[in-house]
Amino acid sequence: MDLPSLTLVLQAALSSNPAEREAAEQSLNQIIVDNNRDIAVRQFASIHFKNFIAKNWAPHDPNEQQKISPSDKDVVRDNILVYVAEVPPLLRVQLGECLKTIINADYPEHWLRLLDWVKHNLQDQLVYGALFVLRILARKYEFKSEEERTPVQHIVEETFPHLLNIFNKLVQIDKPSVEVADLIKLICKIFWSSIYLEIPKQLLDPNVFNAWMMLFLNVLERPVPQEGQPLDPELRKSWGWWKVKKWTVHILNRLFTRFGDLKLRNPENRAFAQMFQKNYAGKVLECHLNLLGIVRVGGYLPDRVTNLVLQYLSSSISKNSMYTLLQPQLDVLLFEIVFPLMCFNDNDQKLWEEDPHEYVRKGYDIIEDLYSPRTASMDFVSELVRKRGKENLQKFIQFIVEIFK
Repeated sequence: MDLPSLTLVLQAALSSNPAEREAAEQSLNQIIVDNNRDIAVRQFASIHFKNFIAKNWAPHDPNEQQKISPSDKDVVRDNILVYVAEVPPLLRVQLGECLKTIINADYPEHWLRLLDWVKHNLQDQLVYGALFVLRILARKYEFKSEEERTPVQHIVEETFPHLLNIFNKLVQIDKPSVEVADLIKLICKIFWSSIYLEIPKQLLDPNVFNAWMMLFLNVLERPVPQEGQPLDPELRKSWGWWKVKKWTVHILNRLFTRFGDLKLRNPENRAFAQMFQKNYAGKVLECHLNLLGIVRVGGYLPDRVTNLVLQYLSSSISKNSMYTLLQPQLDVLLFEIVFPLMCFNDNDQKLWEEDPHEYVRKGYDIIEDLYSPRTASMDFVSELVRKRGKENLQKFIQFIVEIFK
């Protein structure tokens, strides 16, 4: 189908005639999944389909006439899951947005079979598709209140044993491809959404939690493959294996800062905090320091990963057991890694010369601060001086004085 023909189909999809509109929408649906069509045409169709679903699947006005019949909704729900797994990434993004709309409106009341499909395909050939769908399902509950998060327990109970099995197999692959990284990244995102506000009861089992932590630590310790890694820093930070590293650090930071505080009043959470601090917090700290060692020798570490690692170290300063582990490496960390990260560098010089307005804007951009290694370094020094100033303030000032001399 050429673009003029597609235009006619799109016009018919907006027709006031129900029969004409329905026929056009069926044509668009077929275009999306037809591998023989031009990708640009398929993208046009997928965008229209996404917009149509967003507007009409669950209208905000309850008095508005329903444009999608219950039987048509059944057809969409039955087919979209398979298509998500089969279409190219460019189209999967659009179908993912459709799924998000449908899941938010229909799960679990009107789509009881969804979790069964996910569970079945986590053990079958459509593993990527099942993970992709499960990620969208988990995100529905990421920021919900405790009362609204009830379905999460069932989702975790049904799917996490399979996720753990898949994860375990993936980390054992010798010379894994970037497609393996994409699968691990999805598992990490699902785990993140499930633990963002509270630890699901299934993960409070020490054996289950330990199995997950061993895999996360494996990923954290393992060097990122050099083969296939883009040379351009902008492309490199979005490369699959660096994304895996970022999400792993994200998860471990969240577990430590949100649930690893011994001052928590909830007895169950306090028990978890004691277990985490005793068994894992120090090991994570060691892995994080090894990552920063890459920066020390001039290697590549994405800004966001550096930022997150320094956040973990800042949170460790106030905890006696963690600070004891940090102390032997503190001078190297402070003077050879953190201080250089705070300094004006070649990239700053280049930006100042080429675009001084952008240089100034970045210095006052709150979003930039959230991801900046420089801001995280400043926060680390501030926290160190505030909480452990007696041991560190004088030597840091002396270090600065020597530079001025």
